[in-house]
Amino acid sequence: MSIHKPIKVVTTHQLKEMKAKGEKIAMLTAYDYSMAKIIDQAGIDIILVGDSASNVMAGNETTLPITLDHMIWHATSVVKAVKRAFVVVDVPFGSYQGNSSEALRSCVRIMKESGAHAVKMEGGLEIKESVQRVLSAGIPVMGHLGLTPQSIYKYGTYSTRAKEEEEAQKLLEDAALLTALGCFGMVLEKIPADLAKKAAESVKIPIIGIGAGPDADGQVLVLHDMLGITQDFKPRFLRQYADLNKIMTEAFENYVSDIKSKSFPNESESY
Repeated sequence: MSIHKPIKVVTTHQLKEMKAKGEKIAMLTAYDYSMAKIIDQAGIDIILVGDSASNVMAGNETTLPITLDHMIWHATSVVKAVKRAFVVVDVPFGSYQGNSSEALRSCVRIMKESGAHAVKMEGGLEIKESVQRVLSAGIPVMGHLGLTPQSIYKYGTYSTRAKEEEEAQKLLEDAALLTALGCFGMVLEKIPADLAKKAAESVKIPIIGIGAGPDADGQVLVLHDMLGITQDFKPRFLRQYADLNKIMTEAFENYVSDIKSKSFPNESESY
């Protein structure tokens, strides 16, 4: 039995209400129409069209190569499938850092061309002007602090962030800044659980964790990771809910075998 009243369409207002009521928020990535339709029907609150598409869809080592046009294409496909979830789109590397005018142009394109509901940008004080400019146009912005994959070459590692006091304090300051600017929520990635709890308690907007412990206001995972499609990425924070790699491989092998043995198609499968 559901412990909460079903939401017909998720909005920023309802996400903040969920935090206030202590109802956890479920967020998951999607990059195409078919998967997004299934995810939406399953009751996911937020669908993130992540720049992780660069990794899981295009095979790149990092998120950096994916372009604004690529992200808009993926987002458009996802939005067509969604009836309930709130759709957030990652603004890709090089489309907003250091230039608030370019940030606004990028985000306007995402919203107009894809029909998405919000954008997500990585960073705190460093991108203050871009966040302000985008928010001034009425575009909802989700922040992203902690491990920021678009800055991988700056840090040189995907290890846990904000373990030291100075960086932890900056994260809390950035969280407060993003909240004050008007962001509707933020993702905290791969940081100590106690720091994520402190951040969630210190701001009134939803904090979505990934590798940030159980006290965030919600959780997000990459679709291909939690379904077991990805086989070479198994961080500590990942809970694998299925082994689709195994299931799909067996299905493909059976398909090949049936064709080779001439058992497919049979008489009932022919016209």
